[in-house]
Amino acid sequence: MKKYTIGLINHGCAKNLVDSELMLGILHKKGFLTTLDAESADAVIVNTCSFIHDAEKESVKSIVSLVQAGKKLIITGCLPQKHKMELVKALPEVPAFLGTSDISKIADVIKNILNNPSKIIFEVSENPLYKYPENVERQQITVGSSSYIKIADGCNYKCGYCIIPTLRGKYQSRTIENITTEAKYLGKKGVNEIILVAQDTTSYGKDIYGKPQLAKLLNELNKIDEIEWIRVMYAYPSLLSDEVITAFAKLEKVVKYIDIPLQHSHPEILRMMNRPTFDYSDLIKKLRDNINGVSIRTAFITGYPGETDEHFEHLFKFVEKNRFDKLGVFEYSREKNTDSYSQKPQIAAKIKKQRKKELMLLQQGISRSINRSFLNKKIPVIIESIPQKGAVKGRTYRDAPEIDGLIYISTNKSLIPGNIEIAKITDADEYDMQGSI
Repeated sequence: MKKYTIGLINHGCAKNLVDSELMLGILHKKGFLTTLDAESADAVIVNTCSFIHDAEKESVKSIVSLVQAGKKLIITGCLPQKHKMELVKALPEVPAFLGTSDISKIADVIKNILNNPSKIIFEVSENPLYKYPENVERQQITVGSSSYIKIADGCNYKCGYCIIPTLRGKYQSRTIENITTEAKYLGKKGVNEIILVAQDTTSYGKDIYGKPQLAKLLNELNKIDEIEWIRVMYAYPSLLSDEVITAFAKLEKVVKYIDIPLQHSHPEILRMMNRPTFDYSDLIKKLRDNINGVSIRTAFITGYPGETDEHFEHLFKFVEKNRFDKLGVFEYSREKNTDSYSQKPQIAAKIKKQRKKELMLLQQGISRSINRSFLNKKIPVIIESIPQKGAVKGRTYRDAPEIDGLIYISTNKSLIPGNIEIAKITDADEYDMQGSI
């Protein structure tokens, strides 16, 4: 009997990546062969992102090119969850669609479309409720010493710009036991850094334990011998409690890196966004006072409906004052089924773009200054890759994979990918560093 080969193309965030790896694990368990080479596959999964318009366009581009190539597709994730039957009508050539909480059905869906070529399969739950398939061994598609662990999915907040609660449903935590079991398994496979992700990691455990339990989870993960670094992404500002801050400060394996998307600084815009409105400068100072050497990453949105020049000036000065180690800026994306979709006035595209440019230029200078403050200092780095020629690639504890910078290392020492080494910083720009071991 022929073994079918299933290809996969992943779009979007780290949480989507975990879903893709879970689908590959389900298929592997059911006897399918899998590949990341779509051209050689009998059918191709396109796991889509629909968080903002640009991400959606990227997913659609992949789908169109594969349809034109005559490939049999299964479109999964946010795009079918968002557009539902509209997507089916727009893509009559595509035989199967799965929503964000329906990935456990992937093997059965593929069997059906391979055996019934004329059948259209639509498995998109009207009200998504994500349940992590704990009995599935993920088939990792990332190469390196780091791996993401999804500790929860869904979201109970109603931020004015965000469609995630509609696409992913209510917040659903995994148990501490299941997360630590997965972390131990990954460590035994050679992973040295685990990266905890959720729509909001600081809400972790509230739904199943009655209160947030991120600090307790970090304490349990810190005991795992096979793991050296634990990184936490997507913290929510009002939930960075003293207990969580203490865990960051005291646990030796928790890297001193906090990713806390603040979105804006002006109270009026934050209220319109339905975000916490306390003074974020006080929080930043508290983090820096209590966590030695902490690196703080944040993200902001420019051009939110109603954002005036005065609002933007407040944000600019806030960034100038607080000197974030890492910073991303996004132009507001108008999404249907969000509160901000009908808010007025909507800001012109050229103004959104210009404001983003001004913030990024400011941040480049800040980042360059901060990075160069490490010249001639020694800092822990994780070895990413060792090319046959040229510098070794690594990341400092201050840099998350894919979104932050790299350190290029010159050395005569025999290094092993995944190992934590101490590097001396010899040069730095706004994004990357150079060092020696």
